[in-house]
Amino acid sequence: MTLNGKIALVTGAAQGIGREIALALAQDGADVAICDVNLEAAQKTAADIEAKGRKSLALKANVADSGEVTAMVDQIVQKFSRIDILVNNAGITRDGLILRMKDEDWDLVLSINLKGSFLCAKAALKYMSKQRGGTIINIASIVGAMGNAGQANYVASKAGLIGLTKTIAREYANRGITANAVAPGFIETAMTQALSENVRQELAKQIPMGKLGTPEDVANAVRFLASPWASYISGQVIHVNGGMYM
Repeated sequence: MTLNGKIALVTGAAQGIGREIALALAQDGADVAICDVNLEAAQKTAADIEAKGRKSLALKANVADSGEVTAMVDQIVQKFSRIDILVNNAGITRDGLILRMKDEDWDLVLSINLKGSFLCAKAALKYMSKQRGGTIINIASIVGAMGNAGQANYVASKAGLIGLTKTIAREYANRGITANAVAPGFIETAMTQALSENVRQELAKQIPMGKLGTPEDVANAVRFLASPWASYISGQVIHVNGGMYM
């Protein structure tokens, strides 16, 4: 129980990778606040955490809205008295080639994926600074490091998130706060499971390990970075991609 007594907030945690991260942190002893735009699904994740003996709180918030984010973090601190771990996982895609990409699709993806992480970090850092301790873990992506055709908005948001991570690490190291990013490659999610078997096989061929990763693989990297074992690690990007990007 390496996180016993710690309070975590995971955004976009109603399903998929975010849900697995929330469950993993709870398994390691943390009480976990669940943020998602889908409140019903967030409540289910929270109930599953409580069934395992940890405390949880499900909250609906648009991470791109400063007022909603501030209210959410304040509510978490009111309930749990502190916040120790923030995992910025909430994100969306609106894919398209650059010449066909609508301005609103660019703005929406950058707003949720990058601005949302900035706003959540800003709200959490107010309390972490007073505590003189905490950790922020941003869920980036392999494409933020290597680029990807048809995803200019998503790639830009994830590359920006890596830069934001390093800046937080530099600005708040003297407050005992660490900031790192986890960059998943191709992961078994509802989106990849919807692909045809031929497409999935072609994806696997691009990966030296010959298979897609699992949400648990990503969650295990997060739980390490959130643990005392990673207390001297900050400003880093941990790639979880089966060797696809080195």
